Amino acid sequence: MANPTSRHSKSRRDKRRANWKGTAPSLILCPDCKAVKLPHRVCMSCGKYNGKSILAVKEQE
Repeated sequence: MANPTSRHSKSRRDKRRANWKGTAPSLILCPDCKAVKLPHRVCMSCGKYNGKSILAVKEQE
C-alpha cells in the first residue's frame, strides 16, 4: 500500500481544501405568482409547473 513518506504541511493541506466552499442555490421567479423558487421544480406558493397546475395549494387564513 502506498503511504506518504514525509508529512505534508498545513498550508499544503489547506490549499487542497480551499475549494470545498458551499454555494448559494440558484433561484428564479415563478412566472405565475412571482415567488422565488428553485428551477425545474413545482412552485410551492401557487402549485404550478410549466404553466400547469400540479399541486392543490391550501389558502392561508
